[in-house]
Amino acid sequence: MIEFIKKIAVEAGKISLAEFSLLRDENIDFKNDKDIVTVADRKVEEHIISRIREKYPDHGIFAEESGKSSTGSRFRWVIDPIDGTTSFVHGQPFYSVSIALQEDGETIYAAVNAPRLNELFWAEKGRGAFCNGEKMSVTRRDKLINSVLSTGFACLRANLPENNLPYFCKIAPRLRGIRRYGSAAIDLAYVASGRLEGFWEFELKPYDIAAGVLLVEEAGGHVCDFKGGKNYPEEGTVATNGKITRELLDLFGAKHSVQTNL
Repeated sequence: MIEFIKKIAVEAGKISLAEFSLLRDENIDFKNDKDIVTVADRKVEEHIISRIREKYPDHGIFAEESGKSSTGSRFRWVIDPIDGTTSFVHGQPFYSVSIALQEDGETIYAAVNAPRLNELFWAEKGRGAFCNGEKMSVTRRDKLINSVLSTGFACLRANLPENNLPYFCKIAPRLRGIRRYGSAAIDLAYVASGRLEGFWEFELKPYDIAAGVLLVEEAGGHVCDFKGGKNYPEEGTVATNGKITRELLDLFGAKHSVQTNL
């Protein structure tokens, strides 16, 4: 199964690269003033779904552009064809193809392909996480001041009254550094690979994080919501190496629940 997922993630990445060379303003639509979708998003998603339908016609699908397709199966594919469409449109390398397979709501296989970076991340439940064949592991840094974190601003694109800016201003001064990649799937992959100690963001959707969460967990990291529970992404998403979770949650004013296991 993991080989199939890796294969279609690579195929999808190649389509995105080809589509970028054909991208024109008339190929870009707007979900709202700040949130865009391209012909490439739709073509990549259509390819992934068609490949899944060929092999697993009875599986359910939840994809960003086409929504949910329920078949009553225990298995569901969660797909973000281009996570980081703004980066894609602006010719920046930090976008990805994110594919996860869930069984009874639990992600068991995942792949995140960053085609412009030539990196393929994947994970299998209980068998670890990998990047281009090399096993990944989170870092062991245990203080925020020694850490580099990333975040995002989907909340601003959605024009929400509650947004990430107050948290950004509160957290950033306490870190060694802060990064902004524009793809939650890449952010999570970077936590898993030890390039970041953590990541947080509001207003994400299940297809943004389904694959990346498994990468983090299989690399030894920890994922929770802003209260330390498991209601993510609805109540925010926090992913860390597991060493800085408590200190980071303190900045959200969270009362640590037993679900954190810290």
